[in-house]
Amino acid sequence: MKKWYILIITIITAVLLAACGDGSDQDEQAGQKEDTSGKEAITVEDAYGEQSFDQAPERVVVLEWVYAEDLLALGIQPVGMADIEGYHNWVNIEPELGEDVQDVGTRQEPNLEAIAELDPDLIITAGYRHEAIMDSLKEIAPTMAFNPYPAEGEGNQYEEMTGTFNELAKLFGKQDKADQVLNDLESAYQQAEQEISDAGMGEKPFVLSQAYSSDNSPVIRLFKDNAMAVQIMENIGLENAYQSDGFQVYGYDETSVETLQNFQDARFFYIVQEEDNIFDDQLKGNPAWENLRFVEQDETYRLPGDTWTFGGPLSAGVFAEQIKEALIE
Repeated sequence: MKKWYILIITIITAVLLAACGDGSDQDEQAGQKEDTSGKEAITVEDAYGEQSFDQAPERVVVLEWVYAEDLLALGIQPVGMADIEGYHNWVNIEPELGEDVQDVGTRQEPNLEAIAELDPDLIITAGYRHEAIMDSLKEIAPTMAFNPYPAEGEGNQYEEMTGTFNELAKLFGKQDKADQVLNDLESAYQQAEQEISDAGMGEKPFVLSQAYSSDNSPVIRLFKDNAMAVQIMENIGLENAYQSDGFQVYGYDETSVETLQNFQDARFFYIVQEEDNIFDDQLKGNPAWENLRFVEQDETYRLPGDTWTFGGPLSAGVFAEQIKEALIE
């Protein structure tokens, strides 16, 4: 009787242990399955905060040229973009925008119906431009908005450009490509700086301007230190001579020719349109212009009319090359 009792106890114990073991194994296997099958969300940050995506978007509409450029630099073609004609007039980079990319209206007033017809899974825009329609955009697809013109104390335009480029690279799983693009850009800067130095053209500071006429009066934009174009020029070893009081969010002051008297020991770079060259038209023969030292010493450097002083990393490389060529050729 005692033997039977011991045998029954042994069998019950073994069954209980087996049951506990099976449950533990099943729980462990279930946990392993969940760990391996679950995908971690991609979290990125725009001007409004963090956003999470289950996977990298595949159909992207961009409403500002710089973000189209960012995608192209990462090897991605958007399905739609605002103002394609204007993009081709100003943005001179490779790779080119695909011929099948659809136009969705102007950057100022994009066509919401045209955007919706493309069935995007992401819209990228500049927050300052489209705050009024942000809710409508988000009804069509998740929308990321960046601010290419940081407020005072929030960094310069160049820092924002590279930060946005890296955020988009993270979203699309293209961090290695972004690193390559930015490393290539740094190499291009170093090469340009070396060539400028070898030519003996790097010792003087510069003033960068963009000029045009308004109501038949000449207007001169002078770029400040927070402007991306100035940051690019400093990356190739040059120094900005133009300084003024007060912060300008777009990175330039609009002024008159008389202001240039304070900076006439610098080299003067200027961007004008062929049909609106204020220096050959309104200011020719004007002593306020003709008597400036950099004019008398032939140290003015005209840049192409379609010079793009904004944009992303590829445009930055183009601009650096244009500055170098203007100086040494």
